[in-house]
Amino acid sequence: MRTNEGVDKTVARSVTTYYYTMDISLEKEIRTNMLVQEDFLSEHEEMSLLNEVDPYMRRLRYEYDHWDNAIHGFRETERRTWNDENQKILDRVKNIAFPPDVPKLAYVHILDLEKKGYIKPHIDAVRFCGNTIAGLSLLSSSVMRLVHDKDKNRYADILLKRRSLYIMKDAIRYEYSHEILPEAESKFKGQIIPKDRRISIILRNEPNVEDTE
Repeated sequence: MRTNEGVDKTVARSVTTYYYTMDISLEKEIRTNMLVQEDFLSEHEEMSLLNEVDPYMRRLRYEYDHWDNAIHGFRETERRTWNDENQKILDRVKNIAFPPDVPKLAYVHILDLEKKGYIKPHIDAVRFCGNTIAGLSLLSSSVMRLVHDKDKNRYADILLKRRSLYIMKDAIRYEYSHEILPEAESKFKGQIIPKDRRISIILRNEPNVEDTE
């Protein structure tokens, strides 16, 4: 991941607080391929993003049947153009998450989960996006669970605090399913993590050409 040294150190320090696994090899993969930065957004920046996306999202109904059965209690959209202030926030995400020469998807994914909504275990289809996924968490903290696709005994929990940024890439993106735990299971290291309505703003890079053929 090509970022400046100062950002790398900040993100690396914060990630150790946010994962829990008993699997030493998975811990190494998380350190390499999953980064979490607490308080990436200020309260003002969170509100700025919400002010732009929430009026439209509230006109949509929550859905309970996703096209690939991956999400329950959600509404979603994509957005290409943003106001100047929010575009600067998204540019910060891109500068940390993606090398400058890697083409990014033009549309940003906005996913709104109701309080009782959750994301089921899944691996994003390679034909739709590339090796890196970056997401901002608005309105609520949540717990993401990673489970190895071939060995379900290899898993980790990731704490995604409100206003945090997460970046998952390479082995974590391709070899592990990820999910957002439902309200009744929202715990991290045995501690209940209160879950409310959550909006995630997700950026991805373009898929590899061979994966689209």
